[in-house]
Amino acid sequence: MSTFFHPYPDFAEIQSLLSLEQKQIQNSVREFVQKEIEPLIVESYRKESFPISILSKMGAMGLMGPNLVGYGLPGMDSISYGLVMKELERCDSGIRSAASVQGALVMFPIHAFGTEEQKSFWLPRLAKGQSVGCFGLSESEGGSDPGAMKTVAQDSGDHYLLQGSKMWITNGNLAEIAVVWARMVEGIRGFLVPLDLEGVQVIKMQNKLSLRASVTSELIFDRVKIPKSALLPKTEGLKSALQCLNQARFGIAWGVIGAAEACYLEALNFAKNRILFKKPLTSFQLVQRKLAIMATQITQAQLLVFRLSQIKDQKKIQPAQVSMAKQVCVQMALDVARTCRDILGANGIMDEYKTMRHMANLETVYTYEGTNDIHLLVLGQEITGTPAFN
Repeated sequence: MSTFFHPYPDFAEIQSLLSLEQKQIQNSVREFVQKEIEPLIVESYRKESFPISILSKMGAMGLMGPNLVGYGLPGMDSISYGLVMKELERCDSGIRSAASVQGALVMFPIHAFGTEEQKSFWLPRLAKGQSVGCFGLSESEGGSDPGAMKTVAQDSGDHYLLQGSKMWITNGNLAEIAVVWARMVEGIRGFLVPLDLEGVQVIKMQNKLSLRASVTSELIFDRVKIPKSALLPKTEGLKSALQCLNQARFGIAWGVIGAAEACYLEALNFAKNRILFKKPLTSFQLVQRKLAIMATQITQAQLLVFRLSQIKDQKKIQPAQVSMAKQVCVQMALDVARTCRDILGANGIMDEYKTMRHMANLETVYTYEGTNDIHLLVLGQEITGTPAFN
């Protein structure tokens, strides 16, 4: 194999730019995933269930909120965090989604907007996988317009009264606590809502054709009394919720590169050993062209997230840059998965090969955390100065 594989495509020689610590993190997560999660993932996908047993192990590895600082958290730099997401999604998007939600959408808002009591109680428990959280922003009629939310929280003296519902909630049926965004008289605020309160229903969404190894739920709040201590006091309208989403989108951009690399290597190794017309499939021009284009696309994505990680650590990253990364990296990964499925031929539809599972998962990743089109419109607004959302 070419020297540009270490052991994944690395035509820009990014491995040579990693510190010893970053390489150690990457290798340890890769070994952990191969040993603890890969043997479970096909059966989990078939049964439409999340392998719950891995949560505490992921916590012990420091994979929950690893880029956060304090409260016993690892405080990884952004490149190390990205490498963690990439290694998790190399296995399955559902695994990375679980870690992304726990870290970027539950732990981050507690860390950024919570009280000292909320942070000191919840962050260590969530980091260790002892507790699971979920993020309640999307609603059935909201979609790409989260500002149209109908869930409301009414100040009722010694408590808030929560009414409404949330849809497409990753980790919902696994969660003990939910970060729920609701409309109040003064604007949209975030709350830490225990899911065992009276009036809360958590309904698992069944029969998915994508992200089957991830739990997706609907949350229903019927006049739920939540204590005043549930408020995340530093939240400031929808802006705060979007800050959380940008943390998650950054991880997605890194993660999907892992899925693309996994598909690429599977197709490449298959093509090397598939004899057609008395010679390997890799000897045909059309196949080499596909492999060359995919290697180039993966390299471009690797370079983008590496550079944006540096900008993020300098605390200069902008939402439009994150939108670019999420949009182009997911589009790349989905295109690569589809092309690899084609190279695998009929074998590509069997679940003993990982490519079609990745391909199906990426159809969801293409849509969630801001659709592909919405992120292009975010870039359009940045370029032209004119919003096209309304």
